[in-house]
Amino acid sequence: MSRNQEVILTNMCFIEDKDGRFVMQFRDPMRYDWSGAVFPGGHVEPGESLHASVIREIFEETGLQIEAPRLVGIKHFYTREQVRYLVFLYRAYSFTGELTSSEEGEVRWVTKKELDEGEIALAESMEEMLPVFFEENYSELYYERDSGGNYQQYYF
Repeated sequence: MSRNQEVILTNMCFIEDKDGRFVMQFRDPMRYDWSGAVFPGGHVEPGESLHASVIREIFEETGLQIEAPRLVGIKHFYTREQVRYLVFLYRAYSFTGELTSSEEGEVRWVTKKELDEGEIALAESMEEMLPVFFEENYSELYYERDSGGNYQQYYF
């Protein structure tokens, strides 16, 4: 039995400023199936380190040059085609540059209060990822598909 499997590698980064605000990207529902507010991030390119990929993606999507991103967790699941999908979750507190939107979506600074009060329309599954970013006792979110094709989520 082969231990090799097809894998999609991605990242997402929670970027927080000195005032406690953080960056959210608002993805266009006309362009993306997965629309709504998310933390910025994207795919790891072939031959690229995970660290380099999150720095590159954040710059491309926000105009911010993050420094010392810290890996805080992972989200993973299998697609309907049985491809393992890994999302490496980072936090960054140090950055330079001006926040600038891209073709990926509008980016802006938001507060935890806006998030908690439901003022932000989150993309599907974003709410389930928040504990990995905000609570220290979780570092993994795993989705397992049941026999009916629905996902069950587990935190570790």
